[in-house]
Amino acid sequence: MPRLFTAIEIPEEVGATLSMLRGGLPGARWIDPENYHLTLRFIGDIDDGLARDIACLLADVARPPFELRLEGLSSFGGRRPRAVFAAAGTSPPLHELQAEHERLLQRIGLEPEGRKFSPHVTLARLRDSSARQVADYLGARGPFRSAPFQVTRFVLYSSRASVGGGPYVVEAAYPLIARAPRLHTGSR
Repeated sequence: MPRLFTAIEIPEEVGATLSMLRGGLPGARWIDPENYHLTLRFIGDIDDGLARDIACLLADVARPPFELRLEGLSSFGGRRPRAVFAAAGTSPPLHELQAEHERLLQRIGLEPEGRKFSPHVTLARLRDSSARQVADYLGARGPFRSAPFQVTRFVLYSSRASVGGGPYVVEAAYPLIARAPRLHTGSR
């Protein structure tokens, strides 16, 4: 039974920049750079038949490529921090792509995603890190901003149930392609 999710891959050069942020935070389990990604929609553990249906359904997504940048570091969990991440900058095309995934997956019977979409790349999962240690880590890193990068595809990943952070396997890749403008063929 595969555990699936859709995501945007992080280019190697952006991943190298993110990897420079590793270290200096007690209790952090750092994500390997080859496993950096931005989750669009977590699907979960499903049977092989539904996995095939989802893989086919995602091929219907027709969106143009867009530019994205990671801007800012933060954490999830408040007083009990559980992860440190790089946030995605404001991007209407990213939110539209995610919303389309959500609509398609609900249409075939999956429950709605329970959390609000908060586009990010997880850098570390935290165990026993205090809020103060996380605040010190974030403060020492100053403002973060990656180089912009083109998002030219999204992928369907599988993962094994583990302690987080991968390894992830690309099950299918879906290119983002600009549609040709529709020609109006009505009579005058």
